[in-house]
Amino acid sequence: MSMHLRELSPNECYEILEHTRFGHLACCKNGQPYIAAIYFAFSGNMAYSFTMPGKKLDWMRENDKVCLHVEQRSTSGWTSVLIDGAFEEFPDNDLWRDERMKAWSLLQAQPDWWEIGSLSTHELPVLSEPPHVFYGILAHSVSGRSASRAD
Repeated sequence: MSMHLRELSPNECYEILEHTRFGHLACCKNGQPYIAAIYFAFSGNMAYSFTMPGKKLDWMRENDKVCLHVEQRSTSGWTSVLIDGAFEEFPDNDLWRDERMKAWSLLQAQPDWWEIGSLSTHELPVLSEPPHVFYGILAHSVSGRSASRAD
């Protein structure tokens, strides 16, 4: 059995991103990479997501250059799409209200959109304001490949 590998067009990449909700986000601090699983919703050229305070958020705030990788597998092959982009935080204020509402409305369309972003391995302190953060990954470029059986 041999495989046929092909490059995806940007339009094909965007189509896959718009129908995918799970991926792996990579960020970097002082040359050390970090990868985390995230749920997201893609619209236009932005992947919208949600997180709680922690390493991923700290690192993205320090270095906004990030990558998001999504993958689809089937019995006949696989498809992989990569976004090279920039982290954008949507603070809870009037300036960012529209982006926060867009992020929330796109994400809440899925029943478990908040799970990965709200889970923690340790108990978080009780705060006077909710600690959750909505953010986006602005796509600077997209690329992808697809492999299928060449029967």
